[in-house]
Amino acid sequence: MTRFISNLNTAILMRWCIRCLFGLTISIVCLSQGHASQWPTKPIKLVVPYAAGGGTDILGRMIGRRLSDALGVPVVIENRPGSDGSIGTEVVAKAAPDGYTLLIDGSSQAFNVALGKRVSYDSARDLAPIVQTANQQVLLMVNAKLPITNVQELIAYAHVHPGKLSYGASSNANVLPMELFKIMSNTNIVHVPYKGAGPMLNDLLGGQIEISMSGAAAPLPHVRAGSLRVLGIGDDKRAKTLPEFPTIAESGLPGFQTVQWSGMFAPAGTPVSIIERINREVVEILKDPVFRQQMMAAGFDVVEGNQSPDHWRKLIAAEVTKWTDIARQARLKTE
Repeated sequence: MTRFISNLNTAILMRWCIRCLFGLTISIVCLSQGHASQWPTKPIKLVVPYAAGGGTDILGRMIGRRLSDALGVPVVIENRPGSDGSIGTEVVAKAAPDGYTLLIDGSSQAFNVALGKRVSYDSARDLAPIVQTANQQVLLMVNAKLPITNVQELIAYAHVHPGKLSYGASSNANVLPMELFKIMSNTNIVHVPYKGAGPMLNDLLGGQIEISMSGAAAPLPHVRAGSLRVLGIGDDKRAKTLPEFPTIAESGLPGFQTVQWSGMFAPAGTPVSIIERINREVVEILKDPVFRQQMMAAGFDVVEGNQSPDHWRKLIAAEVTKWTDIARQARLKTE
């Protein structure tokens, strides 16, 4: 009898604990949903994981200004450069999932994985994709003083002078496309790493390096000023934004294709309602004709079609697969 009473009391206690735990869980969920429904009530930090002046920074500031107007709170750009975007990405991956710390980044999210870069986070696990914001044409450029005017001349010069030419890259998003070019053209061009697009462009303009293959936004003013010469773009068809430039594929390397894509992320666990709100606001910003013209003038291609978070997630996964294979062919590993 004593044992029966003891077991009965234990069962009652366990049932009471389960009810309390269930009630606490419901309270936490309701509190979280309540906070999400009130979002945003304070400034939002948009982390750019590169130095100021690069394509991602330019796009981040363009979108940040419009998003601030749409949400009614300041959207503050925070540049956290270093380690191919992983320092800034880590800040967001480990931030509170409350919608007040966001990331704008792009191709490096796939390229760092493809190169086996060691980081303290897992992008697929620790980041929640929000929306793809733009594509950026990749330009194969040389200093305008170099006596090379097209892709075929570059390949021929590199064959005659193996190891004498150098290319600058400010992130893995620049390295892998150039390494793909080297594989397809069977050339030996030396990689020179930089911490940001600004310093890399300064050296390209100054002649310390001869070549770069990078997103169009940052170098485009120098191209239009005649200081840099574009030999070709990376996409497999001519761009609406830059119709005057041939593709690398049509200029001597059939099958060559690359663009830089970019988009926004939040820490994993951010309420779905906040993810969906940001997605809606950004999609509306991207639809605005005036904003689209500003993007195109800055060298960005407007994203068309499906712009859901799930589509953004699948695009990144496909790019990881593609560039992992290329990194393997080039025998590249960051560490």
